[in-house]
Amino acid sequence: MADRSSPADRPGTLRKGPPGASPGPLRRRAALAAALAMAAVLGAGGLWLYTLLRANLLDNTTGRTELAARKVAAQLDGHAFPGGRLPAPESGVDLVLVRDAQGRTVASTGDLGDSPDLGGLRPPAPGAPGAPGASGASGADSRSAVLPPARPGAERRAVVAVEAPGGHEVYAVTVLGDVDDATRAIALGLLAGAPPLIGFAAALAWWVTGHALRPVTAIRTELAAVTSSELDRRVPDPGGADEIAQLARTVNDTLDRLERSDARQRQFTADASHELRNPLAAVRSRLEVALAQGRPDRESVAAALADTERLQRIAADLLLLARLDGGPAPRTEPVDLALLAAEDLARRPDPRVPLRLEARAPVPASGDPARLERALANLVDNALRHARTGVVVRAATEPAPPGGGCDWAVLEVEDDGPGIPAADRDRVFERFVRLDPDRGRAGGGTGLGLAIVREIARAHGGEARALPSGAGGGRGIRLVLRVPVGGPAPARPREPRVLDGGSSTSGPERPVPNGRS
Repeated sequence: MADRSSPADRPGTLRKGPPGASPGPLRRRAALAAALAMAAVLGAGGLWLYTLLRANLLDNTTGRTELAARKVAAQLDGHAFPGGRLPAPESGVDLVLVRDAQGRTVASTGDLGDSPDLGGLRPPAPGAPGAPGASGASGADSRSAVLPPARPGAERRAVVAVEAPGGHEVYAVTVLGDVDDATRAIALGLLAGAPPLIGFAAALAWWVTGHALRPVTAIRTELAAVTSSELDRRVPDPGGADEIAQLARTVNDTLDRLERSDARQRQFTADASHELRNPLAAVRSRLEVALAQGRPDRESVAAALADTERLQRIAADLLLLARLDGGPAPRTEPVDLALLAAEDLARRPDPRVPLRLEARAPVPASGDPARLERALANLVDNALRHARTGVVVRAATEPAPPGGGCDWAVLEVEDDGPGIPAADRDRVFERFVRLDPDRGRAGGGTGLGLAIVREIARAHGGEARALPSGAGGGRGIRLVLRVPVGGPAPARPREPRVLDGGSSTSGPERPVPNGRS
């Protein structure tokens, strides 16, 4: 039985560190990555498309404007324009005018008095500084520029200057309103289309990832259901030759090896415990006979007899644990836990400290009476070993929580001993775990009693826990056994696991000596 002591810190105690931030689900990360990738593609591609279309439209407009200026420049040689009126330009050009060497407007497609202010523009040669918005020229005798709006609310203008005979220069002007409207529409279209495309990419990545990970979810769910009592479960194989199918087959192969190893280990424990019982019983009988003969080495014989009895208890406990691990589910019949507790206390006529039972009414449950009686006996033995002034045994029915569930039948054993540190209240139910340095040999415990209690509780669909004592002050402990009132849930049918030589880990139980740890 697991013993305990009061020191809170011991070398080798494992402590949990601060929990780290767990990464998000893979589907969420894949959807986020797809959204970011689509946003990057749309951003770079949209910027490239916007710049390319804007430059193309501006080049086309500048080309049409230059063509209109060259037509007028070609007509100046040998032609006169009555009243300084030029024919209306084509291809959407808004204005064409001719200036002489002194910069005076001598002909225009509009009224000469309405000649626009070109800001003193004499477009510099391509690449020269000071040309606002200069876009280059198509030849050595022409220059072009994009002028900013002349006033608030106006539009930009593309101006092309072409040299003409007689020292004249022909200027063609095209308002860039259509170009700006087209580029603005393109930008708005790209901005409006980006969010739906990004959302579609994220949704598609979410769906594809979820569809691809569906076999992984099934594998994880089935693998989480594998317990020490259900090692025969296997994960579903999705088929095929992809990585997920290979993972499923590898997991199943690992579970096969684990089941065979566990079966061999349990069979060895059961066989070893069973085979040790006969020679230990023979040694014990001989020691008892020698002790009754009044030999001079009586003290040595008594010590050897005590060690032999301890070995018998350990062998019996190991055999019981092996059966609890791999044996069939416990038989179920009505049991009164309050009556079990009263009978156990009645079998202890002279305990080390006073025993008191608190049970106001019968506590009905369903389970194996022999195993539940063994669990209660182990809890009481443990409490008697460590109590200072008394032990209290309680039996009660705990109603189901408001959210649903089942009613519980509860056995509780409380002592006023040194208690168990909070960090060790789960460890005491592990096998061969002792909290005191000398492993409690003087107390007679085997280190398996509370482990047996937990296995019996789990076999009945319940639990065993160690809780602080209600007395307070850091002293004492409450060992609680809870089992469903309706009995354990039906387990899946299990095939007996046969090992080499035809032995099996399941089958009818052998008699177990009534030894307690």
